[in-house]
Amino acid sequence: MALLPFNTLDKLDPRGKRILLRVDLNVPMKDGVISDFTRIERIVPTIRELADKGGRVIVLSHFDRPKGKVVPGMSLEPIATALATALGKSVSFAHDCIGPDAEAAAASLQDGEVLLLENTRFQPGEEANAPDLSAALARLGDVYVNDAFSAAHRAHASTAGVADHLPAYAGRLMEAELSALDAALENPERPVGAIVGGAKVSTKLELLENMLEKVDVLAVGGAMANTFLAAKGYKVGKSLKEEDMLDTARQIMEKAKAKNCELILPIDVVLAEDFMAGAPTAVAAVSDIPDGWMALDVGPETVKLLKEKLTGLKTLVWNGPLGVFELPPFDVATNAVAQEAARLTKEGKLKTIAGGGDTVSALRHAGVLHDMTYVSTAGGAFLEWLEGKVLPGLTALSTTLEKTIPV
Repeated sequence: MALLPFNTLDKLDPRGKRILLRVDLNVPMKDGVISDFTRIERIVPTIRELADKGGRVIVLSHFDRPKGKVVPGMSLEPIATALATALGKSVSFAHDCIGPDAEAAAASLQDGEVLLLENTRFQPGEEANAPDLSAALARLGDVYVNDAFSAAHRAHASTAGVADHLPAYAGRLMEAELSALDAALENPERPVGAIVGGAKVSTKLELLENMLEKVDVLAVGGAMANTFLAAKGYKVGKSLKEEDMLDTARQIMEKAKAKNCELILPIDVVLAEDFMAGAPTAVAAVSDIPDGWMALDVGPETVKLLKEKLTGLKTLVWNGPLGVFELPPFDVATNAVAQEAARLTKEGKLKTIAGGGDTVSALRHAGVLHDMTYVSTAGGAFLEWLEGKVLPGLTALSTTLEKTIPV
């Protein structure tokens, strides 16, 4: 998907304005305790900038999947405290995202103050992008800012519908995500390569096909590489593979050849008879996988090949681990290639943009999460962008759309 033009915060004077700010506070939480603050930390710069410049910041977010009903255990109220701690300033809370309480709380805000509204998904019209909910949300603000790229693939009232009623801007995190994605696929420095891992070809089919149109080198890892190997006629023992995707894998290989995209598959693998920690392992060429064994990681020769390929690239897009990184020693290949990509990135020789699925966890496990050019925590939205899909949340921000906005 090509980027549509959008307004950034550089074009907004927030002083005295009520800023309706959509973020993603859908953080992992158990028994009221947040286990990962990354999403909170990443929205702090936008909130702080708007508040410091005198904006009256009204924060919108969803949390979990209450399906249009009020579920007390999915309230955003506990997150208000964590947000206040991250900002270093107080954050007030409204027990609804529309209606009299929300309107009163929004109206009472002073310049520089921050208000968090209750879970937007408590409203049945949120996921349906109901026009009445969009209008009710819009009444709370003077300006709409979207800083939730991770929800941009959803055409919801708070991610898309509100922009029909208010002047719309991208927040700093949204701007950073879009700049990274533009550098990755729309206007990359070439040669550009991609590493795509995962369990199933069927779940990454659209991504793979879009990558063939965009990149010069495409490396396939994870269990889905077994399907490609089987499609080439190799015996893969009891490795996970998709029998019904063999023809599709062959078609992808043919397309890669036609597009002059170098498709890299494993040349050796790390094997085990049992899927368990501490199981005996062996390394074999892909032509010598014995019956009863399963491939759980790419092997050292494949790692060597991938590291060599990285040195010839200017841009790398990474989605998915090369092996079962959660279960050592099947994390070796992912760790080694990630660390090489990080080294090249830190030396200024490579731009590395990563995200989606288990990628963030894998890079954290490898100790290089903060060494890449950009790591997206957007999950589904990042994947849909890689697949070339239109993201409603981004379309809603476009300055090229005709909108009827009250003056």
